[in-house]
Amino acid sequence: MDLIIGAGVTGLSYANFTKNDYLILEANSEIGGYCKTIKKDGFVWDYSGHFFHFGDKDIKRYVFDRIEEQTIYEVKKKTQIFYNGLYIDFPFQKNIHQLPKSEFIDCLYDLYHREEAEVATFKDMLLSKFGDAICEKFLIPYNEKLYACDLDKLDKDAMGRFFPYADIKNIVDNFRNPNVESYNNTFVYPEGGAIEYVKALKKEVEDDKVLLNNGVSSINVDKKVVTTTTGATFSYDNLINTMPFNQLLNMTGFKENIDVYSSNKVLVFNLGFDLPSSTDNHWIYYPSKDYVFYRIGLYSSIFGSKKMSLYVEIGRSSTDPDENRDKLLSRVLSDLKKAGIITSQKLISHAYIEMDPAYVHVNESSEDDMKEKMILLNKQNVYSVGRYGAWRYCSIEDNILEAKSLAEIINQER
Repeated sequence: MDLIIGAGVTGLSYANFTKNDYLILEANSEIGGYCKTIKKDGFVWDYSGHFFHFGDKDIKRYVFDRIEEQTIYEVKKKTQIFYNGLYIDFPFQKNIHQLPKSEFIDCLYDLYHREEAEVATFKDMLLSKFGDAICEKFLIPYNEKLYACDLDKLDKDAMGRFFPYADIKNIVDNFRNPNVESYNNTFVYPEGGAIEYVKALKKEVEDDKVLLNNGVSSINVDKKVVTTTTGATFSYDNLINTMPFNQLLNMTGFKENIDVYSSNKVLVFNLGFDLPSSTDNHWIYYPSKDYVFYRIGLYSSIFGSKKMSLYVEIGRSSTDPDENRDKLLSRVLSDLKKAGIITSQKLISHAYIEMDPAYVHVNESSEDDMKEKMILLNKQNVYSVGRYGAWRYCSIEDNILEAKSLAEIINQER
């Protein structure tokens, strides 16, 4: 039997594609992981922004064949950066010509005269690719707010293909022929929220194959037995893990060098207002420390609704103490007014979520240790997949594809 830890997108996807008998253990009282949706006072909010960018037609068809009938919004995204009171198109490095003349010249000069040296860290990579000015104005302060850490602690490829790279030719060409295309230039979003994708994947999974409120407390890899927080024990042939990789290491006894794994948390306020929004952006980036949030996203721009609905994301270190939510909400609302997002609108509903971990910190030490530990775990028929299980920056579609690939490999070994 395949025992699956976690009934999020990755765990459910594996269940969809395995030919083995299986059972899913889920620590929470409902499925979905972070891909859940809150419906409150007429507003539809996710735990944070979950916008699917399907690149694989077969996966898109598989999900949409199982999704409940409803309006699916196909959206060409509009995203901007709020920089010194101006809106600059994203990505910043391709749109420096939109800056005031003196700042544009600074960016262009430093871009041309940058030193492309050998790089080891994320910050090194940014400076080498884009020069000091572009990095100091946006790339460094924004990503420091996002990851809540010194960027020298991250690997040069920490964001993989998701970082919007651009060489000097791309940047200069964009001056005359603006192009804000990126890997996620368009996205789809169901009227019921991101949970609809989870429900689509759940359609192939029988209810008795998912045990809710059964978190994992220990794993004996020699005996191939998992014990849950309820005291129940389960034997397995293959263990498919989607919980954070460092937690798996703790439970399996592979604790050596576990301190190389770090991450940050994200505090999310979902906010509903009585009047429409004055912007049609889908999300906006805030590099300045004058604003507590690093990004906001507007559901109302997707739905075209008459009441402004948005999420606000705040990056914090996982070691930071808990904050007073009322005070933090007050700061959020004040900063939204300062940024011109709130004018005459009044808050009529809200929900708070804390995601920890949210962004994993990929560095050379964690990558080397993970590769070594993965080999040892695989020999014990333990497989760790997904954004947190494989400790990497990836999309939700990547999680589905990775789970499908693992299931096909194990299917062949039967």
